[in-house]
Amino acid sequence: MPITRRLSLLAIAATLAGCATAPLSQSTVGDYRETIELAGRLAVSYQKDGQPANLNGNFTWSQQPGRIDVALSSPFSQIAAISVTPQQATLTEAGREPLVARDIDTLTAQALGWALPVAGLRDWLQGYAVGADGKRFLASPANNSVTTNDGWRLRFASWQDETAAHPLPKRIDAARTTASGELEIRIIINPANP
Repeated sequence: MPITRRLSLLAIAATLAGCATAPLSQSTVGDYRETIELAGRLAVSYQKDGQPANLNGNFTWSQQPGRIDVALSSPFSQIAAISVTPQQATLTEAGREPLVARDIDTLTAQALGWALPVAGLRDWLQGYAVGADGKRFLASPANNSVTTNDGWRLRFASWQDETAAHPLPKRIDAARTTASGELEIRIIINPANP
């Protein structure tokens, strides 16, 4: 696999693992769950050497108290897996030695040459965020956009069940301006199994 594609796929996996070790505020609202299993698709648009680039893949997300496991795959095979605990982050790719670091930011800096400063993805997948004002944000179909405290512009574009008391997101659009240009991520979460 070409190195640029490999690095791009790692960036997607790291984006998904983003803030796996960041503790949640004790003042959580709604029905936030510490343990979740999700799967879905994602598309990333970014700048590489001044040129627009795109990448698509599937993911599975397994979150338990103190641990998050993310697997990233193409239609034909698993590409990468990231495990994050409060003690370390580990990247495993087929045919390569695992890469281990003390946290996800250090891991992405080692693998990509720069840290991927994503905060809060574990919240985003459930419709939560921390706004630029530092306050907890609970998305809903009527209140679906926020800029986070680390500069991500989020839009919770569609929902699993809009009639639920706290519907879970189905599609999340995230964008951020970086030194390399605009980074856009679209996450589509598969419907939960009953």
